[in-house]
Amino acid sequence: MNALAVPGKERCFGNGRHGYCALSNQQPYCCSELLKSEETPIDLVSSSAKSGSGDAAPPPHVVEDFFGVIQLLSDGSVVRADDAALLAMPELQDVPGVQWKDAVYDATHGLRVRVFKPAAAAAGDDGGKLPVFVYFHGGGYCIGALDQSPFHTFCLRAADELSAVVLSVQYRLAPEHRLPTAIDDGAAFFSWLRGAGNADPWLAESAELARTFISGVSAGANLAHQVAVRVASGRQPVVDDVDPVVRVAGYVLLDAFFGGVERTAAEANPPADVSLLTVEMADQFWRLALPAGATRDHPVANPFGPESPSLEAVALPPALVVASGGDVLYDRVVGYAARLKEMGKAVELVEFEGAQHGFSVIQPWSPETSEVIQVLKRFVHKAIRPAEG
Repeated sequence: MNALAVPGKERCFGNGRHGYCALSNQQPYCCSELLKSEETPIDLVSSSAKSGSGDAAPPPHVVEDFFGVIQLLSDGSVVRADDAALLAMPELQDVPGVQWKDAVYDATHGLRVRVFKPAAAAAGDDGGKLPVFVYFHGGGYCIGALDQSPFHTFCLRAADELSAVVLSVQYRLAPEHRLPTAIDDGAAFFSWLRGAGNADPWLAESAELARTFISGVSAGANLAHQVAVRVASGRQPVVDDVDPVVRVAGYVLLDAFFGGVERTAAEANPPADVSLLTVEMADQFWRLALPAGATRDHPVANPFGPESPSLEAVALPPALVVASGGDVLYDRVVGYAARLKEMGKAVELVEFEGAQHGFSVIQPWSPETSEVIQVLKRFVHKAIRPAEG
């Protein structure tokens, strides 16, 4: 990327010191480095809160601060800044041959889906419609957005190189909306998709909903797992007698964001060159995202933890699991694939030695990301081949 985040000027906030980022084109600077930074952010306590009478209750104080972008206050309120400042975002790029537009799938909560469609491919190679690739962005369930350029660019590439209709889905973020809200949003999207298959011209023209894949990166991969389980267990019906029929042909987890109380080897002794997601950051995301008081063994964080329901009887579709060797969550991602295999599920594990967490979006034009796209293409083709006869 051309511009990355660097520490901003020192400001005081309450009794603490908190990091925030300013944008620079000069040098790379990673979020994890801010954990060691002495630089501090803007003062988010209003002047009216400070100037109350001596008898007034003290103003709320910060109990969780994620780089000044998310500040959870003692009264439960949240102050949020633009999280694009954490990692400077290049301007959105277009890929020749791919059209995109936004649609609203939940008007009550103002939730959007960004639809990417290969412009010259109203039909697939066999003259039929294109497979559908549902995508959830990452960000620890707390930050991120479908219109941020790393996620947007990856979806453009996926639509172009997979020859698929890609649907990038917005969901509500924590801590304003703690889990399972994001999962409920992801599941609700499938209800919308079933109805939109005929109503939306792009989907009606090009999307083969019977060949739908669920995918995501980081927290979005966790969300993809959760939605896949809901669909496969029948808790989120997507198949009925109405045309078009929605069927999940497979799901894809890219650097899945899982957790647990007991540390893995990679968490206890993280790689020396971790540059994006640290153990401390992951822990903080879970504190902000999980239901208040929950531990990292909550079923959303730890799908095989002591509180998690068994997946033995769940008829999961084939899974593709991508793990990065330089990720502090490497052991959890690899362990997820191993547990599925032990249960007799269809799962393919692909590892990228030395790659960092979320490399497919942080470096969307890198050779490694190009290889990921090819891995996805093979997986999608293999999964839909029976449907093609």
